[in-house]
Amino acid sequence: MSGITKSFPGVRALDGVDLEVLPGEVHCLLGQNGAGKSTLIKVLAGAHQPDGGRITWSGEEVLLKSPIAAMRLGIATIYQELDLVEGLSVAENIFLGHELTAAGFVVRGRAGRARAAALLARLGHPEIGPGRRVGSLSAAQQQIVSMARALSHDVRLIVMDEPSAALDPDEVANLFRIVAALTADGVAVVYISHRLEEIRRIGDRVTVLKDGRAVAVGLPARTTPTRDIVAMMTGRNVEYVFPEQRDRAGTAQEPVLRVQGLCRSGEFEPLDLDVRPGEIVGLAGLVGSGRSEILETIYGARKPDAGQVTLDGRQLRTGSVRAAVRAGIGLAPEERKAQGLLMLESVTRNVSVSSLSRFSRGGWVDRRTERRDAQQATRELSLRPDNPDARIRTLSGGNQQKAVLARWLLRGCRVLLLDEPTRGVDVGARAELYAVIRRLADEGLAVLLVSSEVPEVLGLADRVLVLREGSVVHTAPARELDEHRVLDLVMEGSTAS
Repeated sequence: MSGITKSFPGVRALDGVDLEVLPGEVHCLLGQNGAGKSTLIKVLAGAHQPDGGRITWSGEEVLLKSPIAAMRLGIATIYQELDLVEGLSVAENIFLGHELTAAGFVVRGRAGRARAAALLARLGHPEIGPGRRVGSLSAAQQQIVSMARALSHDVRLIVMDEPSAALDPDEVANLFRIVAALTADGVAVVYISHRLEEIRRIGDRVTVLKDGRAVAVGLPARTTPTRDIVAMMTGRNVEYVFPEQRDRAGTAQEPVLRVQGLCRSGEFEPLDLDVRPGEIVGLAGLVGSGRSEILETIYGARKPDAGQVTLDGRQLRTGSVRAAVRAGIGLAPEERKAQGLLMLESVTRNVSVSSLSRFSRGGWVDRRTERRDAQQATRELSLRPDNPDARIRTLSGGNQQKAVLARWLLRGCRVLLLDEPTRGVDVGARAELYAVIRRLADEGLAVLLVSSEVPEVLGLADRVLVLREGSVVHTAPARELDEHRVLDLVMEGSTAS
């Protein structure tokens, strides 16, 4: 891949990226969240069309117009979120979209199961029955099925996106054994992981992305110092304009939010945290570290295995969004459009949706009061255009996020949970959102913030909890941390190498 460029509205995701992969090697692709890794592999998989650049396969320039075109060349991609159909059998999933045929008819039954069994045996997992329903398998077994599906084609390059994220140590060791067997057969592997210790064990060469650019191509995986890799991943072209933080010395108020022993098996370990009025607490960690799951559990969208959430000294019923909202907790979710907005509705309805009982009388909504109060909330956040009747889908990403914040402002919430608050927001709108979040905190709101962008966490938060694989590994005031230190903590927990 040479000089690959790709832009989305307001974002240049790839800016002249090069990637070279050799037969039989494990080529590791590194970079922070948002560096361009996912976009690059989607271009390679034919899921995105590049705006510029060239892709050469076995010495010939190719156009990968679709995932099918990439698969026909021998390029298979196993995404972090496995795209299996849980209601179908293992064999049906392996051959889905390219079912075995004979004399023009789809081959079912014994022949398909026998071929599937042979592929599973090649991967060292003959115990996975081809007739089993995929939904009954463990996460590790489902990943093996995805690999078998890749091998059901004449695959020459497999892209693995965070393949070890949901695996225990024994399962990771088995994954590495499979990768070694594949590369011994000449299959190339592009391996994406945030775990540098894995890169040392399995990788041959490394390419590092930062802000949509390849800052290093083809470095030796086993001998390049960790400090150098982390340094390449830090530093940014985007300017972060953060509002000045006020001095909070002497404001030792009682926490408005207190979390004690909260945990969910496989997502995050027992957690204690508190947030005081006017304080912004940041959660820094990689994808899969449990950041979003913690917010959703506090909000009641996930039920914890143990622990409690207390607001103003009153314990809340866990696993209940209604209880959390009534108590004064609001959430601006990571997937704003899918989880936080009614895209076909007006700005007014999106802002008022969590406060409709306030405008209802005898089953009827007082539209005039609803519109007036919603507009007052959006004006406080300088939402543009100042038109409460505009459809929310016509607004920019920054103004859509302001509408979500206005919803909780109207509701009068005490605690605001922010998950990736500036995702999909351009640079200018970011500065406005930062100012809004800081102002809300200065007015007494308690804020718990999650962001994949370390400078954002450090620039907004007063205090930071650093997460690695579901556990808090470090807590400190934001002013005592820098980006290099946080990345080192979340990736390996050591600066020794």
